[in-house]
Amino acid sequence: MKELFQIPLAERLKPLNFSEFVGQKHLVGNEGILKNLLKTNRILSFILWGPPGTGKTVLAHLIGKTLNANFVALSAVDTSLKQLKEIIHQAQKLKSIGKLTIIFIDEIHRFNKSQQSFLLPFIERGEIYLIGSTTENPSFEIISPLLSRLKVFILNPLSQDEILIILNRALEDKERGLGSLEIEVEKEVLEKIASASSGDARFALNTLEWLVEINLAQNKKKLTLKDLSEELLFKPLHYDKAGEEHYNLISAFHKSMRGSDPDATLYWMLRMLKAGEDPLYIARRIIICAAEDVGLADPMALVIATAAKYAFEFLGEPEGELVLAEAALYVACAPKSNSVSLALNSVSEEIEKTKNLSVPLHLRNPVTRLMKTLGYGRHYKYPHNFERGFVNQNYLPEEIKDKIFYRPKEIGFEKKIKEHLRSLWKEIKKWD
Repeated sequence: MKELFQIPLAERLKPLNFSEFVGQKHLVGNEGILKNLLKTNRILSFILWGPPGTGKTVLAHLIGKTLNANFVALSAVDTSLKQLKEIIHQAQKLKSIGKLTIIFIDEIHRFNKSQQSFLLPFIERGEIYLIGSTTENPSFEIISPLLSRLKVFILNPLSQDEILIILNRALEDKERGLGSLEIEVEKEVLEKIASASSGDARFALNTLEWLVEINLAQNKKKLTLKDLSEELLFKPLHYDKAGEEHYNLISAFHKSMRGSDPDATLYWMLRMLKAGEDPLYIARRIIICAAEDVGLADPMALVIATAAKYAFEFLGEPEGELVLAEAALYVACAPKSNSVSLALNSVSEEIEKTKNLSVPLHLRNPVTRLMKTLGYGRHYKYPHNFERGFVNQNYLPEEIKDKIFYRPKEIGFEKKIKEHLRSLWKEIKKWD
């Protein structure tokens, strides 16, 4: 038993069969796609994609065991092309006597393009079956030819109830768990650990093991909430500045501001800041939203968003977070209009279509005598010489003089802009 306890609890409690496997019912439940596939004693190549501690590695091993296959487990971090060649050579021999080979590659997203490409023909011919596991989006990390030959299965974070099943099993199991120690742990302690784990069974088991070891050293057999420190419960937020989670969170943040939800705006902003995102990157996103989604419905949004960027540089953290929060909330609560963005797109399309239309002569400056002779600037009307500083004249190329690109909306300050333009142009330009 002493030797067994040298092995971490999370490793000792790995399921030995599918009846011990907790979670992922959409894959291995009674109606699960993998469970039904295994009933036919067949397997196909696929990738298991999900966060840490959700059972990817265990599931792959159980599949290999169920099929009685030649199961080869590799880590993408330390597997060379030479090793792959040797494994596939052995797999080809085994296939000739009717035994299939499953190659399981943990962290397959760390395989380079050459290694991934090397696997293609062997998967194609069914000489090997590949199971890959990854925490990263396969769309970004796996080459297209390989991805097209694989099915991607998503593993979800375990629910709190599922984590509790695993924790209770750890306390009850006298052979592989902590049952022989006769430790009593209050229900509230287990619930707290399950909540803090964010669906990660490995984290939950590691936390329980640490808690038990620390208190055994103090001769405590009954553990309460008082024994559970915040240090043990600390779990870094899942975030990767260069990975998919970065884009997921920044997208949620921007869409929350655009959708005028101040609560969600603050939530996603703080999620990113606590995970270590560059605050100035967040400031830039607030500025972009102010210009793209608020626009002229409230021109002050861009002023405040830009000021927040410089204010943060002046203040630094943590005070600067207040500035970012104020700007993000202002943008979230401001009336929304994308008319500026639509106008830019409309003009861009027109330029692509009509290319280099000539500038009307009356808009050209007669810099030389020849230019003046040719009619440059002739008939130009200086608006300040007229009432209200406005005069009706054409400012677009003749071919598109009636085009309307900017269409102000009946929202916020933009409503006043629309009324002002109508009062100037009257029936000449129409925005409805």
